[in-house]
Amino acid sequence: MKYVIFIPDGSSDFPIDELEGKTPLQVANTPNIDKLAKNGFGGLTNNVPDGYTPGSDVANMSIFGYNPADYYTGRGPLEAGSVGIKTSKNDVIFRCNTITEKDNVMDNFNADHISSEEADVLLNALNDYFSDKYENFKGKFYTGISYRHLFVYSCENQEDVELLANLKTIPPHDIVNGSLDENTSSVIDDAWNHNLAQFIKKIMYETQDILKEHEINKKRISEGKKPANMLWLWGQGVTPSLPDFKETYELSGAVITGVDLLKGIALFANMEVVDVPGATGFFDTNYEAKGKYAIKTLKEVDVLFIHVEAPDEAGHAQLIDEKIKAIERIDEFIVGPVIESLNGQKFKAAILPDHPTPIALGTHTRDDVPLIIYSSTKEGDDCESFDEFGVLKGSLEKKEGYKLLSRLINDF
Repeated sequence: MKYVIFIPDGSSDFPIDELEGKTPLQVANTPNIDKLAKNGFGGLTNNVPDGYTPGSDVANMSIFGYNPADYYTGRGPLEAGSVGIKTSKNDVIFRCNTITEKDNVMDNFNADHISSEEADVLLNALNDYFSDKYENFKGKFYTGISYRHLFVYSCENQEDVELLANLKTIPPHDIVNGSLDENTSSVIDDAWNHNLAQFIKKIMYETQDILKEHEINKKRISEGKKPANMLWLWGQGVTPSLPDFKETYELSGAVITGVDLLKGIALFANMEVVDVPGATGFFDTNYEAKGKYAIKTLKEVDVLFIHVEAPDEAGHAQLIDEKIKAIERIDEFIVGPVIESLNGQKFKAAILPDHPTPIALGTHTRDDVPLIIYSSTKEGDDCESFDEFGVLKGSLEKKEGYKLLSRLINDF
């Protein structure tokens, strides 16, 4: 038996006036996904436990079969694991965005999707600056992909680790056009009054001293692009420990994604991470290559998670047409070919977003998401379509998101 889980990140939405009261999932032309719906079982699920921020880290950990309440320690550590950064028990790992700051406001949370090459030059300049300015500086910046980077701070004791790991930080995509000061202060968390927390804030703000006048940013401005003139630290935590996927589910697992965060979850769970050329985590991701590599990988493993970030990015950018296009490309180049390759053999499939990223809000919400489960050995409940309303005609009982994999394996 083969198992495939399609994750169109952030694809669910609210009804949109410009779409005559429909959602992007309702409007998108998705014949392959809708065929799964009509021959499968539909319903709702929720991948974000109460009390957790609706981030892709928490939500996808659930989809991968791990209860965030038991295993989640922060977003930064998951991304660090994906790029091979070695950390110790005294390290707190922050996710770090290159942002555009303007008049103490979050003008752009990704600096116009700065290139990885440009970001690498900027982060190296910051490492040189801080190591020269502060004797025995205990932090280091690590370059990731585009605007997604990491900052590791080595604490002197476990008390400091606990302080920083539990410090409330705000995802930059949640505060576009919002005040930076208001999102790094005791207004949101008294712990920001602590000297160490104030030093972390000082580091963030001091990055402007180097970045604003850097040649990279002068060139970007001359080209009409937004400068990466500040770094924003958030999503911090300590290194997690996930149970081995194969030992837990007695099945081999693999993940296809262009996002370091999900690669990190997979690596901590000892799943295979499939490297797909052109998988960018943006609109330009290579959908066709993801489909082809998925077909090849399913010949070798039992369970495959296929994640596509593009609908989420479109939601953040509030681009209706891009979100619809991303959903349609997932259907055409990934879902269709993968399901076709499995015809004639026993398999089960599921498709669901990790969380909604509504166009109207430009950020994630905790709302329920549509879910389709298909089994080649069972007759479905003739669910109408894969969208926020079509699945309501299905028979799936709503359960916690982290139970999906067990349900898929055991109940269908």
